[in-house]
Amino acid sequence: MTEIILRDIDPALAVRIRRISEARGWSEVETLQQLLEAGLRSCEGAAAPPLNERETGALEAAINALEQVPNDPGFALIGRSAAGQAE
Repeated sequence: MTEIILRDIDPALAVRIRRISEARGWSEVETLQQLLEAGLRSCEGAAAPPLNERETGALEAAINALEQVPNDPGFALIGRSAAGQAE
């Protein structure tokens, strides 16, 4: 495995890393690995490509179909708030 070395990092960042390490009971190396993995997952998720036309159409059709579910006292209320519904 590649060794992780941090040089010339901001002292405040070093303190934050150390706090996480101590709070989780991780070694410094384990803490850096966990933080790198979490950061990569976050960046990869944020960099997801936009939907193409076919995918956009399928999503819009699915949303439209869900919006057409009749307003009954059961299934149609799932995920809807009480505010804005007629009594």
